[in-house]
Amino acid sequence: MSVLITPIAFLVTLGVLIVVHEFGHYLAARACGVRVLRFSVGFGRPLWARRFFPDGTEWVIAAFPIGGYVKMLDEHEGPVSPEALPQAFNRQPVWRRMVIVAAGPLANFLLALLIYWGLFLHGMPGLRPVIDAPAPGTPAAVAGLTKGDTLEVIAGEPVAVWDDVHWTLLSRLGRASQLEVWVRKADGRRAVYVLRIAADDGADQGRAFLTRLGLAPARFLQPRIGEVLPDSPAAAAGLQTGDWVVAVNGEPVDSWQALVEKIRRHPGQALTLRVLREGRNVEIVVTPRAETVQDERIGRIGASAYAFTTVRHGVLGALVAGARKTWDGAVLSVQLLWKMLWGEVSWRNLSGPVAIADYAGQTAQMGWLPWLLFLALLSVSLGVLNLLPVPVLDGGHLLYHVGEIITGRPPSEKILMLGQRIGMALLFTLMLFALYNDINRLLGP
Repeated sequence: MSVLITPIAFLVTLGVLIVVHEFGHYLAARACGVRVLRFSVGFGRPLWARRFFPDGTEWVIAAFPIGGYVKMLDEHEGPVSPEALPQAFNRQPVWRRMVIVAAGPLANFLLALLIYWGLFLHGMPGLRPVIDAPAPGTPAAVAGLTKGDTLEVIAGEPVAVWDDVHWTLLSRLGRASQLEVWVRKADGRRAVYVLRIAADDGADQGRAFLTRLGLAPARFLQPRIGEVLPDSPAAAAGLQTGDWVVAVNGEPVDSWQALVEKIRRHPGQALTLRVLREGRNVEIVVTPRAETVQDERIGRIGASAYAFTTVRHGVLGALVAGARKTWDGAVLSVQLLWKMLWGEVSWRNLSGPVAIADYAGQTAQMGWLPWLLFLALLSVSLGVLNLLPVPVLDGGHLLYHVGEIITGRPPSEKILMLGQRIGMALLFTLMLFALYNDINRLLGP
């Protein structure tokens, strides 16, 4: 069954993105009074076709699933009867045509915003940015960061989970930077370091560039208190987020697993915890609540590991956070494309359909939250890609319309045909690069 997860997840992911994108075009066309002849998911021979609504639109699922299109009534596509001319795309004012063209990418951005909004409302789980011992010679080691440091602020940007660290540093990829990094030390003290990043640090490493900087996640769960549940034994005893449990009843503990095991073995029995809090040793007495799990009586105190956290906002806060995450993703995509174009970042970072299918399968097996995050990220990337000023893409059509506004007339058939050839050549070259990278990743070590 697991063998089928990757292709199914890939098709579902692609299907959602295509339907949302094309539905944006469809709704805008209908709102502007343009007749839509066909709404197709995929290209080539139709495998399934139906007409559901009185507007006469044909809804199609085609044989080649990578892509889709909305076919509108247009004199450039075929003859149009005189009475139907007001519904033709090419007869609309230029601003309406621009709205229809831009609606597809905007729908992708809206999808990402809604996903992020829902996830922030639900609670976005993540791994707290606690670092392992930086490898000697890496920028983190040179700066003075040490094992167990928790990253809190990088270059003025708060970072709550490792994904925040990744996005914040990814925007610096390909250029030299000096970044102020605020960390919380293992004993609770705060410290500030300067991280110096060279122009070529991680330029062709993708997500692994964090490791090259010396910022690898801690490889073990520390015996530190994370989230403390309300009305729990941990809350009643006064345990706080960030408390480092040094010993239980005088016996040292060196990992979260060891701490959990000691608590499980003492249901209903008072335990004396020696914790390190802001550089001070504090003794706390906690009585684990007795619970029965699979016929076994165990103790629990209602606290999670410090390594994990959940980022959660209210309705308005989640909307703001979702909008910011969507915007940051779009800006970062543009920055990386620009840096690739000028050689500041390697083209090896480019991914194609094979990599997308692999990531879709991996995230689907991890659960619906990781898959939704991947879907939102991909939706933003698709929106940005379609806005590039390349003929055959939405951005290319917008460029034509801007030229029409400037010159007062639409581009000639000759220019349109030339642009079509150039656009197809560019997209085909881009696809070859991406496919080559995908094959290299599969065959590489």
